[in-house]
Amino acid sequence: MPSPADQAPSVQASTIQAPTVQAPTAERRPTSREIHGHTRVDDYEWLRDKDSPEVLAHLEAENAWTQDRTAHLADLRGAIFEEIKGRTRETDLSVPTRNRGHWYYGRTFAGKEYGATCRVPVTDPDDWTPPTPAEDCAPDEPALPGEEVLLDLDALAEGHEFFSLGGSAISPDGTLLAYSTDTVGDERYTVRVKDLGTGALLDDEITGVIGGATWDREGTELYYTTVDDSWRADKIWRHRLGTAQADDELVHHETDGRFWVGVGRTRTDRFIVVAAGSKVTSEYRYLDADHPELGLQVFAERVEGVEYSLDHAVIAGEDRFLVLHNATGPDFEIGTAPVEPTPIAELAPLVAHDPAVRLEDVDAFAGHLVVHQRSNGLTQLRIIELGPDGPGEDYLVEFDKPLYTVGSGGNPGFAQPTVRIGWTTMAVPSSVYDYDVRTRELTLLKQAPVLGGYDPADYEEHRLWATADDGERIPISIVCKRGAREDETMGTAPVPTLLYGYGAYEASIDPYFSVARLSLLDRGAAFAIAHVRGGGEMGRRWYDDGKLMRKQNTFSDFVACARHLVERGWTTPETLVAEGASAGGLLMGAVANQAPEMFGGIVAGVPFVDALTTMLDATLPLTVTEYDEWGNPEADAEVYEYMASYAPYDNVAERSYPPILAETSLNDTRVLYVEPAKWVARIRASNPSADVLLRTEMSAGHGGVSGRYKAWHDRAFALAWILDRMGLADR
Repeated sequence: MPSPADQAPSVQASTIQAPTVQAPTAERRPTSREIHGHTRVDDYEWLRDKDSPEVLAHLEAENAWTQDRTAHLADLRGAIFEEIKGRTRETDLSVPTRNRGHWYYGRTFAGKEYGATCRVPVTDPDDWTPPTPAEDCAPDEPALPGEEVLLDLDALAEGHEFFSLGGSAISPDGTLLAYSTDTVGDERYTVRVKDLGTGALLDDEITGVIGGATWDREGTELYYTTVDDSWRADKIWRHRLGTAQADDELVHHETDGRFWVGVGRTRTDRFIVVAAGSKVTSEYRYLDADHPELGLQVFAERVEGVEYSLDHAVIAGEDRFLVLHNATGPDFEIGTAPVEPTPIAELAPLVAHDPAVRLEDVDAFAGHLVVHQRSNGLTQLRIIELGPDGPGEDYLVEFDKPLYTVGSGGNPGFAQPTVRIGWTTMAVPSSVYDYDVRTRELTLLKQAPVLGGYDPADYEEHRLWATADDGERIPISIVCKRGAREDETMGTAPVPTLLYGYGAYEASIDPYFSVARLSLLDRGAAFAIAHVRGGGEMGRRWYDDGKLMRKQNTFSDFVACARHLVERGWTTPETLVAEGASAGGLLMGAVANQAPEMFGGIVAGVPFVDALTTMLDATLPLTVTEYDEWGNPEADAEVYEYMASYAPYDNVAERSYPPILAETSLNDTRVLYVEPAKWVARIRASNPSADVLLRTEMSAGHGGVSGRYKAWHDRAFALAWILDRMGLADR
């Protein structure tokens, strides 16, 4: 009987064309630094000069090499793009969301990249059922009677290679729209204000903003955030309409380099809230619109290691602050306080700490609270009803699938009796529900359409558990075409698999649906998510065990998941491709060094692969704010030694690497393009025969290209490369 490896598709090397250009060779220009008794030599730091014609020429040469080495995949890329396009309803509408006197929704149009945001008036104030738009209307026809186009995003993007809407906010009286745009990709936005009555833009223009802007209750002022030279959000400003930005008032300046700031307004409209936070500590200030003479007040002074959030609730007819905090346990509890400065220790408990349940967020409404939580690796939504005497029944919104992701959003109305819910699995497209707290009825409003006869029943989903080196059980979520592993002679056979990982910042990569992924699954591949430590899937402990001096757990967990898939017959090392982006790109670089034999290919998106160089330079974007995640190697010799033991760039060696595709963007302000550029140069210098490619978007930022069609082409490029590594390029 043949072995499982014998049954796996092999890479079709004969389809790869001989190169017509040469692999770029970056010149070695050594620079050295003495630190903690070590001499650290860096041959490629000169690639950091983004404005250098020589550097730009090198990046273009890398792009040319990548195009040459993947030229044989052009037809496959085109086919995948057409598959994504063919499965997507190009002219579509989102489910309308009610905000005060209007229903708001988005529209997309065939052939257009960005679409439009629209609204129609609420006709029955007692009816919370969203109107059903006409989905087959022409682009120049209203989808609902009385439709008003607020923003034509394609018109705003015209003439720009890159476009991003940072945020949009309607004034409380519904007459003005503040919105922000970025046309470079560096996430520094410009805020404009549109008069929705006349359609004209006001003279107000606010530049250098991170994200969007927040209205005050009267609709006469905007609050916004700016960054310092290291791209840390450090200042909150107040802008009065009709004045120049130079006259704006500085509301708060955060001087601690580990902390960043943000601003928002409570759902009740009463409070402007200014948040300051590091990775491990929080502090909130609030401005009471009922008592503006009190100014901005600190709710609870920061205490190292204590995190909390602040919302305004009305419980048993009394105004209360609702506080989610970790002062009594790592997985958080919910407490309440009077509307006044209150030490965390004096909060009245509402939901006690439970080590089996990680409380992640809480939203206050007039008649209920919505708690976002997770248990045993799965997300949950919890409703706490509020009666005249206070909190009442407490229960979960139930779904009948064993593996799913649920959350709530688009719930702007404090008095609304419904909760807008999003739900999905790896096989079931994103679905929008309304949950009516009064009747406890769950109503499906829309499931994202997948054209071409898609049926979720044609796919199977599983939760697997790998065992890490230290005995920890690591969850894996996996999906494939039903019957893909069936073999007439063996019963089951391995299938090519794409294994995705992240593992940082307590960010959870929960099961999710992807139209683009179907191009993998329908060709016989599986897709898996390794829920490694450093993420938050299994609670705060999961995060703590994958950061700072325990970061190696993230990498060994991912390798353990790969090994589990191979040992259980799901796949083979030759057809197992790994993928991760940003901090997940660091994961990719680490496993490429530590277990290259486990993978037939690695895709590293905007990868944080030169982590040690970045963390040694406090002037670089975000370095100081990242000390609580990675440590401070400049100040601490032990941290330096530990980071040096895993940092991908520092550990490149003369080993046999699997094929690598690194993707980055020139204008990325989070992970600078120079990190993958240096990494690829060092791998190629150490291993001249290594199949390593660098692809740089020359007009994009951390999130890649803008526009849906551009994004589909971008993903088709990576998927074609992945399928080629799996031996499925001809399917």
